[in-house]
Amino acid sequence: MSTLTGTAGKSSFKPALWTSGDWNAFFGFGTNILVNMLVLTGLLRFVLKMPDSLVFGRILPALGLMMCLSTFYYAYLAYRLAQKTGRSDVCALPSGVSVPHMFIVTFVIMLPITLKTGDPLKGWSAGLVWVFFQSFILMIGGFVAPFIRKITPRAALLGTLAGVSVTFISMRPALEMYMTPQIGLVCFAIILVSWFGGVKYWRGIPAGLVAIAAGMIIAWGSNLFGLGLGGLSIAGVGAAFANFGFSVPIPAVGYVFSGFEFLGIILVTAIPFGIYDLVEAMDNVESAEAAGDEYPTTRVLTADGVVSLIGCLMGNPFINAVYIGHPGWKAMGGRIGYSAATGIMVVVLAWFGIISVLLALVPVVAISPILLYIGMLIGAQAFQTTPVKHAPAIVLALTPHLAAWAKLQIDTMLGSTMTAAATVGGMAADKADAVKAAAIAALPQQGVFYHGLEVMGGGSILGGLILGAIGVFIIERDLEKASAFALVGAVLTYFGFMHGEAVGIGGGFGVTPAVALAYAVVSAGLFAASKLGTSEHYAAHPEMHAAPAE
Repeated sequence: MSTLTGTAGKSSFKPALWTSGDWNAFFGFGTNILVNMLVLTGLLRFVLKMPDSLVFGRILPALGLMMCLSTFYYAYLAYRLAQKTGRSDVCALPSGVSVPHMFIVTFVIMLPITLKTGDPLKGWSAGLVWVFFQSFILMIGGFVAPFIRKITPRAALLGTLAGVSVTFISMRPALEMYMTPQIGLVCFAIILVSWFGGVKYWRGIPAGLVAIAAGMIIAWGSNLFGLGLGGLSIAGVGAAFANFGFSVPIPAVGYVFSGFEFLGIILVTAIPFGIYDLVEAMDNVESAEAAGDEYPTTRVLTADGVVSLIGCLMGNPFINAVYIGHPGWKAMGGRIGYSAATGIMVVVLAWFGIISVLLALVPVVAISPILLYIGMLIGAQAFQTTPVKHAPAIVLALTPHLAAWAKLQIDTMLGSTMTAAATVGGMAADKADAVKAAAIAALPQQGVFYHGLEVMGGGSILGGLILGAIGVFIIERDLEKASAFALVGAVLTYFGFMHGEAVGIGGGFGVTPAVALAYAVVSAGLFAASKLGTSEHYAAHPEMHAAPAE
């Protein structure tokens, strides 16, 4: 319900910049951002082997600037929306580094180029070029996105978003919780009874802060008994202080353009993942609208592109994105201030180099329940804010994400096994690819259809959207629109944006020609059925279509 101050009209309404609920959202969202920053710092230092001078002196300061600009802009948009509508319950869109892309740019772009050249700076330059192109795709796509949102059913948009939340957002923290249940389950219970059960803690202390404090007490207390829960130690804290300092962003334009030598490798993934960002942002704007806050899609996507470009030119190889989770932060009381406060927090963490200190003080498993909570909420929203009869279409939209997640687990396990075998001398290095191929070929005999996971999970966010839309329109008996989405699915599949691991034309026959052809056949069949159904309708009800009497 809208809330106005006194008798003032909407034009004179002054939204509150900070509310008590912003503390809850700040600690929840802030810890989410902190986890992502800790993860990407680990990727840069331990996977890419980048020197600390580059990580803490160039990349993190640029990332802090990008995220500060983003969170401040979305706080501003929320303020304007609250002022325009006269509502005091408007919640700012959450934003930060795109988590899926964090891993993609690391393992698909920066790591292969770093290994090939033996120079981490080359890998960094390639990552900057990747973000450079992604940024322009977002800015251009912002003008197309409103049309896509208009023609795509909400169940399809939120269904594919739920797929991301159930798999890539929820599963990792859930598994981490059960690996250290003494901390994970306790912190999870603290969060659930507050954010779902409505329990208020002493003096209104935010549940997220209570959970983190409890996790730290259990982790550090366990060291007294030699248990080492959470993996924290005094020695680790001491070592972390070595990265203290003060660094501001420095332009890295020269490194951006030097990375253009790897353009061929970069464009193969930059284009499809730019489209992924486009669809994901639309999904998240749709999710916010379902929760009561309507933001302009074009401005959101353009802002993501602009701040990502600024970050890139200052040395940040990670793209910005509107996050999943707006309804969750709003439900726990987040309004305008939590977004800006998170931006300030990120700048302090990134420019003073204290990320590693926090990682040494707080067990990550104490933060995992917050991410699981967000995944639960977004997954539930897809069913709660759409017609009940669309539930089967939402489940259909989930399936490509389940396939993509399962394939990732298998790929990671196989890669780790090959590396371990080579390390202990059980397999010659030149045999690794052959052994891996043989292992994959043997999986169907064990009931694991790897190729099916590979095809269905390719381009999962687009695949889920298309399948969900087809499902909704079939349920609504609107076969002509279902046919149109099936045809779009055929085109996207032909070029590898769906059900494929690479973009191209596959020698002229498409990346996965059988799947593309199947979508085309389905499209033709649905279109024919729609016309047949119309003809039968006219024949059965001529009185409804008779010419009006003169």
